[in-house]
Amino acid sequence: MQHQKFDFRGLKCPLPVLKARRALKPMEIGQSIIVTADDPAAPIDFTHFCQTEGHSIEQHSQQNGIFTFVICKLSS
Repeated sequence: MQHQKFDFRGLKCPLPVLKARRALKPMEIGQSIIVTADDPAAPIDFTHFCQTEGHSIEQHSQQNGIFTFVICKLSS
């Protein structure tokens, strides 16, 4: 399955999460996006976002201050 990729580096809270929400909105349940962000709060923000919106972080990694998340849409 091919994922849409979104680069939110350079954006500070809450913009990466707001943009991810906008990206997920038109997608079908079960589809995923890959998000990169460099805001130090991104792991906390995306975890909270997925818990409250009913989505899942399928993968999470961090390298040199860049966070990458694979987020699967689980609810509409």
